[in-house]
Amino acid sequence: MAVRERSSVQGANTQFLDPVVLSRIGNLELLARTVVDGFLQGLHRSPHLGMSLDFAEHREYMGGDDIRLIDWRLFARTDRFYIKLFEAETAADFMVVLDISKSMSFGTHSVTKLDYARYLGSALAYFSQKQKDRVGLATFDHEVVEFIPPSTRHLQRILHTLSRAEPGRPGTLRDPLMRIGENLHHRGIILLLSDFYEEPQAVIDSVRHLRARGHDVIVFHLLDPAELEFTYDSAASFRDLESATMIPIVPDELAVEYRKLIGEHTQELDRLFTGSRIDYTVLDTSKPLDYALFRYLSSREKMSRVR
Repeated sequence: MAVRERSSVQGANTQFLDPVVLSRIGNLELLARTVVDGFLQGLHRSPHLGMSLDFAEHREYMGGDDIRLIDWRLFARTDRFYIKLFEAETAADFMVVLDISKSMSFGTHSVTKLDYARYLGSALAYFSQKQKDRVGLATFDHEVVEFIPPSTRHLQRILHTLSRAEPGRPGTLRDPLMRIGENLHHRGIILLLSDFYEEPQAVIDSVRHLRARGHDVIVFHLLDPAELEFTYDSAASFRDLESATMIPIVPDELAVEYRKLIGEHTQELDRLFTGSRIDYTVLDTSKPLDYALFRYLSSREKMSRVR
């Protein structure tokens, strides 16, 4: 599954991207700044500097810099080595769409799925604001709970809303996503964060109308490590967070079958999203955020090339 791929950002200080560390930061703006600055420092030390980025300025070459970034024309004029620094692609509407249904409260380590989504959404909203994007936010369960339209002035409101978002009610995808799409009047980038507790066909039917309206859609499927691997080793009753139904389970008998089913579920989602030209990534909420951030930049670069 995609979640097991290694990040392509070499040199990033994952200490500042680890959800265990992030859970100790009470201020969401500070957390977002810490994540983005730490990630960009690692990115700028990697061979992927300039991905999704346009030329901004030069600086003198330093030992360890990628020689592919040397401006040879400038060298010919000055007889000195300079490398190219870059800035983000042109401004766009960037919308975080966050599932806050009851199942997002699940977590078996330092953070819940909602916490992880909160960190990721705030970091990418902060990053997008730095790149002059107009940023917005929608939260939903079975209906739209909060809607903040994209604007260059809404970052603080978005961070405040994310910080107090609470999962409390069962959720569905179709109706709230339809309503969100109707309220977005300009094409832009939509980042959808959810655990997708619905059948794959129902999920794609709910999401792809956003793509049909001209938006670039990036989907992050958030799952706790216990949901990915089913690490339980003793019989117990498990409660469905959405329906509150209690189900007796003997893990030894069902673990292999469960892993097969979750693999089939994510693979089918991947197939359906790819067929609708929607970028889809599975994220393990115990892992650092660098892989998700890199995937976002990679997706945005690909979308800009298509545009």
